[in-house]
Amino acid sequence: MTPLSVVFFGTPEFAVPTLRALLASAHDVVGVVSQPDRPRGRGQKLEPTPVKAAASDAGVPVLQPERLKTPEFLAAFAELRPDLGVVAAYGKILPESVIQVPRLGLINVHASLLPKYRGAAPIQRAVMNGDRETGVTIMRIVRELDAGAMFARIAVAIGPDDTAGEVEHALAAEGGRLLVDVVDRIADGTAREEPQDDRHATYAPKIVREEGVIDWSRPATALHDQVRGLTPWPRAWTHHEGARLILVRTHVDDPTVRAEAGTVIEAAGDRLLVQTGQGTLLIASIQPEGKRAMSAREFLAGRPLEAGSRLA
Repeated sequence: MTPLSVVFFGTPEFAVPTLRALLASAHDVVGVVSQPDRPRGRGQKLEPTPVKAAASDAGVPVLQPERLKTPEFLAAFAELRPDLGVVAAYGKILPESVIQVPRLGLINVHASLLPKYRGAAPIQRAVMNGDRETGVTIMRIVRELDAGAMFARIAVAIGPDDTAGEVEHALAAEGGRLLVDVVDRIADGTAREEPQDDRHATYAPKIVREEGVIDWSRPATALHDQVRGLTPWPRAWTHHEGARLILVRTHVDDPTVRAEAGTVIEAAGDRLLVQTGQGTLLIASIQPEGKRAMSAREFLAGRPLEAGSRLA
């Protein structure tokens, strides 16, 4: 096998295990492309992206263009003379002018079992929909969103209480291993591509913050999946007497309906139980806005919330 020169496109923490797997492989990562550094935190301090930080630690040159179509970026990209481009959660759609540069094209680490959940938020949507399985697909990048032929897929189970963040961590590790295997096969000429069946394609649109609002008229199972799917961002929340309460960990409890949706059924000890449109939701961990996350027991010890109270 002749090692390939690879340029890696990625931005968030999800992409770091794939980059590190490539760096540890037989192939040569000649450059990394990441989104520009952004202000973060309360101080709005400019911080490098996780991928940039990992690349810099490894001594790999990093390009951070605001726009991918500029002559300056395209020239710098071409000067790296990549055999192959690898993309993992870069965060922008790659134009044709970028796709055409590597002689072997670009491939993508996508966090779903394609053709299901094409789009920006496949992990969150899978958890929010209550799926019990997801996975990683290594696919060829084409102009149409996440529609390219597939090189390999691997399934990963979603536990009933797993959050999107926990599922992402598992998929990131699997994606790195699977990606290197595919790159090896591309290098030695044994890679095979399977077209996606567009008839079974579904779309996973970007998560927006407003999706975090809890509607207590929905079933407890749906709310539990909403809480899991929106953790660690943007979180799911409710209000009590005008104060926002972020739900951190929940469990589906009693299936019976005993009160109006949003009514607190129990509020003592470790039991913070709320009526939903179908069944009850046990809040195991909660975070008052501006404070740390805490157990239900800690929360109830410091806040007068009684059975019969309403959350909205």
